[in-house]
Amino acid sequence: MLTVVPDPDPDSADGDRRTTDGPVSAALIDELVREGARRMLAEALKAEVDAYIAAFPDERDEAGHRLVVRNGHHAPREILTAADAIEVRAPRVNDKRTDPVTGERQRFSSSILPPWCRKTPKVSEVLPLLYLHGLSSGDFTAALGQFLGSTAGLSAPVITKLTEQWKAEQRAFAARDLSGVDYVYLWADGVHVNVRLEEQRLCLLVMIGVRADGRKELVALADGYRESAESWADLLRDCTRCGMRAPVLAVADGALGFWGALGEVFPQARAQRCWFHKIANVLGALPKPAHPGAKKHLAEIWNAEDKTHALAAVEAFGAAYGAKYPKAVAKVVGDVDELPAFYDLPAEHWIHLRTTNPIESTFATVRHRTKVTKGPGSRAAGPAMAFKLIESAQARWRAVNAPHLVALVRAGAVFVSGKLVERPEGIAA
Repeated sequence: MLTVVPDPDPDSADGDRRTTDGPVSAALIDELVREGARRMLAEALKAEVDAYIAAFPDERDEAGHRLVVRNGHHAPREILTAADAIEVRAPRVNDKRTDPVTGERQRFSSSILPPWCRKTPKVSEVLPLLYLHGLSSGDFTAALGQFLGSTAGLSAPVITKLTEQWKAEQRAFAARDLSGVDYVYLWADGVHVNVRLEEQRLCLLVMIGVRADGRKELVALADGYRESAESWADLLRDCTRCGMRAPVLAVADGALGFWGALGEVFPQARAQRCWFHKIANVLGALPKPAHPGAKKHLAEIWNAEDKTHALAAVEAFGAAYGAKYPKAVAKVVGDVDELPAFYDLPAEHWIHLRTTNPIESTFATVRHRTKVTKGPGSRAAGPAMAFKLIESAQARWRAVNAPHLVALVRAGAVFVSGKLVERPEGIAA
């Protein structure tokens, strides 16, 4: 391999750089650029993994070992970058945590370089992610260079122009006509991201819906103040002015001001409390030694054969923990009408309707980051960046299971124990 030796006089007229074997060739320059891109991408991937692992220092097994640790590297793969193709060995994470609702193993997936990706992301995908990770706008050029392997064309004016373009796109999206779209299911959540606006962190009100054909889609997104009922009501009223009709079922965390707003704007919509949040709330009211047993009891509620068995499991939970931990039991019994609401719908849809996972998973890598901007972010840019992030993710969302049943739900079909028992008149079998 050639050894690069800098010119002894960097300010000389020719500014020439030479190697021990003569002038630098175009091929060597390309090689140097590729190596630089490879190193920068490797550093970015390492930083992302470090941040992910650092987010779970207290997650340990019974022996006290950490559940989220580094586990070497994946096999090398070739990635197409702005500096041509480069070989990358992405760091691997061993995440032994399990989802409290589904019981499935957690999986780390790089937002910089997902497993399916064979080329570095576009600016339109990376810039919103960087903003919501907490990078100030002044850091974008250098950060984008690390992600893309080059800073060519990424001047401050270019980034500003892109940001203004995305703000306009988000405003147009918010004002679009919704009269021709029917959202049968709706997920809602307040997402706090590490971008500081004056004295408060940015809070985004996000709603994702399921159309009558079973496809998931971003419904609305806005800058909210502390997830208040007033902020949610403003967002829902904006949607009604655009022609949106009431969903059949809405899924959200019980602590949100969303429920008061939903009752005001769409009183006919049914409520489903998110089991992911509910389990966390219940365990928070119990001592750690009681967690394993409580998780099993709660799983018998949300993973029951049908609604009858779920309600019986609620009574069993109360009998097991009511005497010693009444506050924990009250968190379940108090929402006994909303927690099992999904059981009145197609069994194929239960896995989708128990939690706000479509929103949680979209912002998961953003929430794991801890760095906060040094200066205040833009209140207009925050929702615009989140909109572009979701727009990019939306292209990879899959439809709900048994999508043909969603239209039946809207038409008023009756389901018992997850099975269709009464088809509306005029709906073909």
